[in-house]
Amino acid sequence: MSTKLLIKHAKTLSALLGKSGEAEVIIDVRIRDGRISEIGQALASQDGEHCIDATGLFLSPGLFDPQVHFREPGMEYKEDIASGSRAAVKGGFTAVVSMPNTSPVADHPDVITFMVNRARDTALCKVYPTGALSKGLAGEIVTDFAALRAAGAVAITDDGKGVQRDAIFYQAMQQAKLADLVILDHSEDETRSNHGAIHAGKVSQQYGIRGIGADSESVHVARGCQMSEATGARYHVLHVSTKASIDIIRAAKQAGVRVTVEVSPHHLLLCDEDIPEKADGTLDANWKMNPPLRSRADMLACQQALLDGTIDAIATDHAPHSPAEKALPIEQAPFGIIGLETAFPLMYSHFVRSGKLSLGACIELMSRNAGQIFNIECGRILDGSAADLVLFDLETPFAITPDFFASRSQNSPFVGHTLYGKTCYTFSDGNLVYQA
Repeated sequence: MSTKLLIKHAKTLSALLGKSGEAEVIIDVRIRDGRISEIGQALASQDGEHCIDATGLFLSPGLFDPQVHFREPGMEYKEDIASGSRAAVKGGFTAVVSMPNTSPVADHPDVITFMVNRARDTALCKVYPTGALSKGLAGEIVTDFAALRAAGAVAITDDGKGVQRDAIFYQAMQQAKLADLVILDHSEDETRSNHGAIHAGKVSQQYGIRGIGADSESVHVARGCQMSEATGARYHVLHVSTKASIDIIRAAKQAGVRVTVEVSPHHLLLCDEDIPEKADGTLDANWKMNPPLRSRADMLACQQALLDGTIDAIATDHAPHSPAEKALPIEQAPFGIIGLETAFPLMYSHFVRSGKLSLGACIELMSRNAGQIFNIECGRILDGSAADLVLFDLETPFAITPDFFASRSQNSPFVGHTLYGKTCYTFSDGNLVYQA
């Protein structure tokens, strides 16, 4: 650890320095006491300063993930705040927003306080907790949003479960408006998801697996947009996965509704047809998440929404589970995959290198735009700003292997992929927290 750092000869983009355009520039960055103290070229090294030669590497603001599950308290065998933060910084993330579906549920200020203190003591990155919308995530009694905010919650959500009762969700919207907190919505009508395991389509029919209807998401997205318009509350759609939902969100944005939306790399790059068959003829549960991998048409609609600006942010929905849990039949295995270590390489490899998305736009979606959902400033390399930075190697391919992950879990459908965009160094408040 050092609070006196000098990063030399790093490539970056003018836009990330707060200037116009995406011109590539070479800069040096001096760090003092956790903040950027000087940006220039040919800066001379000073006494006691640790110098990092970043020649050939790309300097980015630290990434910001609006949705992770760190499992602490209560399910530390899957992940805890310390191990989750190790996965985060290996992926270039210097800030994450953690979901409340812990045990006990983060529905009381004491649980939020525990998370804040635990992150302060053990995390390598900034961890912003969210508070539960309803007590016990049961969708029956709305929690005290103001008290959760005072304890440190940056948003309200029942993520992991959809709020089934319209009256409860409307009450939550009203209370969130008063508390000036954004509602994060896991959009799922359980009468339509039907306790399914994968998307309701040809694959579910072929394997005789109960399917999750696409409309289970879109009807709740429509409800949220309507209630946001009625109450003036800020509404954020978590992990969007269907064309119908995107069409609703696009129309709501055009009408001035205060709605934002995130998408996860797996919904951009995979569909239900990609779920592999295991040797015993069953489907691999490492491709099981909620919302599920949808149809190819839905996947392509998510890609189009990314490219046309409808999508506001990229979220990993990092959801670790033990190997034993994911070895269960797909109907019985838990929902969720990990994503922190692979998110940027996937986005860079498939969208930036292919020329579909600019590097600046990709970083914006994964830093500044994501932070803005929570009114958290990030995503710029500026004199005086927090030294939350990452150096990527954008030129050298690397393989995702089972032992690649810093997470306690390895439940990823991207094992075996070769990608670009490897994290070489991550700095959080000026401290070197990860080095490849």
